[in-house]
Amino acid sequence: MVYTVGKYTYPSPLEGYENAPPLPDEKNDDGKSYKNPVNENQSKAYLEFPDPLDKGRRGGFDVHIYYFQNNGTQAQYAKELWERIRREFPELRIYRFWEIPIGPHPVAMFEVNIFTPAQFGAFISWLAIYRGPLSALIHPNTVEDGDEASKIETERRNHSERAIWMGERIPLDLGRF
Repeated sequence: MVYTVGKYTYPSPLEGYENAPPLPDEKNDDGKSYKNPVNENQSKAYLEFPDPLDKGRRGGFDVHIYYFQNNGTQAQYAKELWERIRREFPELRIYRFWEIPIGPHPVAMFEVNIFTPAQFGAFISWLAIYRGPLSALIHPNTVEDGDEASKIETERRNHSERAIWMGERIPLDLGRF
């Protein structure tokens, strides 16, 4: 089954589980959460990003960390966070510290690329604690077939409909795609 909402389509979340037995209604000792069926194998998503996420040079996710460039406290905090990330997560790709808005980003920011699910889990949980007063956009990088126009639409979708926000959402200039 495929769902269509607006201009986007989504495969059923149960794709591949169509003939699975019903889930149990039994609860765990906390009385709130459900006991899940035992699965002999962990999800492959623990080891590699699912398609269509980019598993190559670009990385599966970009993280844009925003600060208001005219706010001295935020600018200083962002610069220190950028340095800390470079020291603590040298395996990630960390880009230039922008002091002005760039591209669709309406305020200053810096970008971090994530390449594996393990990096995503470690970095995003760390960032939840250490991002302080800053906002962060986490968006996927997907590899999808199509002409140039559909690739632009994919970028727009990755930065909007598929985006995850930490902190206050900052409106992007999606017309830049």
